[in-house]
Amino acid sequence: MTVSCVIPAWNEAPRIGAVLDAVTFHPRLAEVIVVDDGSTDGTSEAAARPGVTVIRQPNRGKSAAVATGIAAARHDLILLIDSDLQGLTPAALEALMVPVLSGQADVSVSLRRNAPWLWHRIGLDYISGERLVPRHLLPPPGVMATLPRFGLEVEMNRRWIAAAARIAVVRWPAVDSPMKQAKRGAWAGIVADLAMIRDIAATVGLPRAAAQIAAMRRLRVA
Repeated sequence: MTVSCVIPAWNEAPRIGAVLDAVTFHPRLAEVIVVDDGSTDGTSEAAARPGVTVIRQPNRGKSAAVATGIAAARHDLILLIDSDLQGLTPAALEALMVPVLSGQADVSVSLRRNAPWLWHRIGLDYISGERLVPRHLLPPPGVMATLPRFGLEVEMNRRWIAAAARIAVVRWPAVDSPMKQAKRGAWAGIVADLAMIRDIAATVGLPRAAAQIAAMRRLRVA
């Protein structure tokens, strides 16, 4: 067991339990770390269970929450999992980890069932939050903590492309991530989506974000 699982969470009390049901005591995982990023709905209490380390911090955004989790993680391989997934199973986690653990790929990334149609068409969700990645292909926690709230995935992509990392795209045909509009309401969901686009632009620029898709497709392995 050489994999540390890091789960950033903000106001996910109704959903995080189902994720932890799949993750906790998975035989591939040496530890599970939930970073509660200033939740106000009891997320920490919902995550508190044997086999899970819960870290609380003031609300500073996903990038900072992941940075906190990685700084606390004891192992070189980091499994990043979003806290709101629906339909996650130990088998889905296994499928995501095997390409890297077997040496077939350097990193892996999920392609969820309800990812946008375009991502399924091109065979890649370049901003997926579910990834298995060795520590040396992650931004250092000090750098990560300074990224915009939703800039983490495209910054990771930039480093993977620079290293010519072999990328396994793992389809998750039974796993969904709820839309922001469903969780927060229509207007708040739109605002959150616009904030994500703003953070991507602030991190790598929108033209480079588009170029990442083409570069990552070239780095895919079967």
